[in-house]
Amino acid sequence: MQRIYLSGPMTGLPDYNYPAFNAEAARLRALGYTVENPAENPLPADAPWHMCMRDAIRQMLTCDTVAFLPGWQTSSGANVEIELATHLKMAVIQASGIVSPQEGL
Repeated sequence: MQRIYLSGPMTGLPDYNYPAFNAEAARLRALGYTVENPAENPLPADAPWHMCMRDAIRQMLTCDTVAFLPGWQTSSGANVEIELATHLKMAVIQASGIVSPQEGL
């Protein structure tokens, strides 16, 4: 089974965009995937950006695939995650493109 890390914008968005992250995590889990969701990390939502990124990268490195949410292009953190994932030869795909178990991964 593939492990998927969710990447996308948080900073400056209402509720840190947690509703979008949580909805996508629930959808992917319902398809049978194991999902690492940075909105579920143990840090408080208002923790410093660099601490959130350290925790997020730790989560990401346990996965095979990075699935990005809409708006990732304007997110500094998502850009770091996607660039790192690319350098590490991880699959990087649009989250909404995952429509059935194991399809496209």
